[in-house]
Amino acid sequence: MDAHADAASEQSAGTLTVFPVPAFQDNYLWVVHDGKDAAVVDPGDAAPVLAYLDAHGLTLRAILVTHKHADHVGGIEALRERFDVPVHGPAHEAIVSVDHPHRGGETVHIAAPAMALEVIDVPGHTSGHIAYFLGAGAAGSGRLFCGDTLFSCGCGRLFEGTPAQMLASLDALAALPPATLVHCAHEYTLSNIRFALAVDPENAALAAWHREASALRAAGRPTLPTTLAQERATNPFLRSDAPAVVAAAERHAGRSALTREAVFAAVRAWKDTFR
Repeated sequence: MDAHADAASEQSAGTLTVFPVPAFQDNYLWVVHDGKDAAVVDPGDAAPVLAYLDAHGLTLRAILVTHKHADHVGGIEALRERFDVPVHGPAHEAIVSVDHPHRGGETVHIAAPAMALEVIDVPGHTSGHIAYFLGAGAAGSGRLFCGDTLFSCGCGRLFEGTPAQMLASLDALAALPPATLVHCAHEYTLSNIRFALAVDPENAALAAWHREASALRAAGRPTLPTTLAQERATNPFLRSDAPAVVAAAERHAGRSALTREAVFAAVRAWKDTFR
């Protein structure tokens, strides 16, 4: 990873700390802890998670998985060789290690660190993708762990789902409180902003976020978490009914009077080939 998460990236509020452990080229493996016990979201690689746990004297108590891709699940077995912990994950995906499957609508209760997370069904990137919402309280503002469904100024590719499914999934996430902190699984912000500016070049909030995100990366710091309020203002995939995004989608598609779903599909297809 070009820049690495460090102590300055640690987000502390209430009694919980949330830290983005970097892995591979651009992944973040989110560790949530209370100074003693920890949970980890999407541990694609065990080694950096174990290094973080050891450096902070933490005991792993739970693993949370959003979807089946290797960069999200690859470290589970190595972690479980050391820590005998439950693995929460999507019921509709074949992940051998998951022993607590969820379909959406459930609440995951983790005793230590003390957390109650709402499970949200968000198909699109994969057919069984789920997200976890930790409400305001011990973690300060609400926190969303959304895997590869929502990114800062972007959304995941549709490997298995349909545009209608992904749009519905993003709508479900966008309905959470505006102050919610969004913990995406990848550092894609600058490349996503470059595309968003092609779609919506007159967006002042987007231009401001471009400046801020560029400064963060130049300083070696993550751009995450973002907030839902910021995503609503800057992310073209959450703004498929905004006049500027509609106009751009219609120009790109060469068609007018697109439905909201067709606008989303056109922008997603545009992003797939954007260079």
